[in-house]
Amino acid sequence: MQAEFGENKNYWNWRMLFCFDFVFLNKNLHVKKLLFALCISASTFSFAQDYSVPAASPRQKVEQQFSMSKIMIDYGRPGVKGRKIFGELVPYGQVWRAGANSSTKVTFGQSVNFGGKIVPAGTYGLFIVPTEKEWKVILNKDFQQWGAYTYDPKQDVVDVTVPVNKLAEKQEWFEITLNPTDENSANLVLKWDTAQAEVPLKPAKPEAVTKIAEKLKEIKKIESDAAKAKS
Repeated sequence: MQAEFGENKNYWNWRMLFCFDFVFLNKNLHVKKLLFALCISASTFSFAQDYSVPAASPRQKVEQQFSMSKIMIDYGRPGVKGRKIFGELVPYGQVWRAGANSSTKVTFGQSVNFGGKIVPAGTYGLFIVPTEKEWKVILNKDFQQWGAYTYDPKQDVVDVTVPVNKLAEKQEWFEITLNPTDENSANLVLKWDTAQAEVPLKPAKPEAVTKIAEKLKEIKKIESDAAKAKS
């Protein structure tokens, strides 16, 4: 981060020097004042483009290989900040955006078994209806909404209900991770404050994946043998 800041800062300083050199070379006092003001404005605008105000709920993107493709997650990470989360800030029995700001997006590169239900490849909005002991985890066709204010249950693709486990240590920032359980399976883990829930993920057609993987291995062996023969 320091290196990146240093590079941007050096570039910004170079532009400043070039601009001010041009100002001081100009002999007309009125033109010099105008150019000086323009240099300050341009430099400020340029600096603002390089940096942004720190976000209260930073956006996080997760990308991980899954089976023969990838899973990508884009979500906001709110903090506990001394508040009571589930049952108050996030009411029980109501749809929650599973994050902050714009809705959480999940993209599957292949058809998956989502907690026992088949979901086609594609991008979905992820929502949660929490209760004290269980969470209903929902995949919805509408992934381009703000929060859950326009959530429409008619657009749901699937929903699965999973148990909630109590964490030994508090999770300050909401987090979604993908934890592999083997080369073709993983758990979608959601945790915040003292609560954690997991949705198991598998390929929709594991037999087909196995056959394709075997064929790919055969092709790689043929290519490897051919390369050895040439050498």
